[in-house]
Amino acid sequence: MNTRHNGIGMTSQRTRARMIERLRKDDGDRIGIRDEAVLAAMFEVPRHLFVDEALASRAYDDVSLPINFNQTISRPYIVARMIEVLCAGKPLGRVLEIGTGCGYQAAVLARVAKEVYTVERIQPLYERARRQLRDLKLRNVSVRHADGTAGLPELAPFDGIIMACAAPALSAALREQLAAGGRMVLPVGMQEQQLYLVEREAGGFRETRMEQVKFVPLLMGKE
Repeated sequence: MNTRHNGIGMTSQRTRARMIERLRKDDGDRIGIRDEAVLAAMFEVPRHLFVDEALASRAYDDVSLPINFNQTISRPYIVARMIEVLCAGKPLGRVLEIGTGCGYQAAVLARVAKEVYTVERIQPLYERARRQLRDLKLRNVSVRHADGTAGLPELAPFDGIIMACAAPALSAALREQLAAGGRMVLPVGMQEQQLYLVEREAGGFRETRMEQVKFVPLLMGKE
């Protein structure tokens, strides 16, 4: 049995409720999260289980944390913001996530989408995420060990695509895997990174530039 499930303080409703209160608030240029389904999913997922035990006391702070292999778990606000933009106020059908990492974002997505396919290039992270998602009995998530730069064309189209690493440019290969009416949310850039929303419309694609962000870079190949 994983004793981390019993972490008083980390798993308490009060601790998670404080995180949700912070997510709701407008803070300067930051837009508060309004989608109640996304907020409920963020409340339900035990974020402390996805970080190293030594960092578990910070799991519900609005910070990114290291998860080894030069990767991070994104701060809660960014996870909620990207998923809210992806949902656009509606339940999601099939979603592709590029960059599983520790599996936290996939666990949140699993509560707002019918099916989640998530791709991780680093084998130890893939194995850890698959184990953790299985332990949480999230049966609508499929984890793949693959190079995410190509997406999963054999399973396309997707209603939503979300990327947890920064691409050097908007990916034509990925946007072609969007279903009609589908949405893709991803960080783009090297030193300076911007969040982008790509929407597939009847006449083509619409791109919307959003706020500045900071993500690890998208890399090719498998490890």
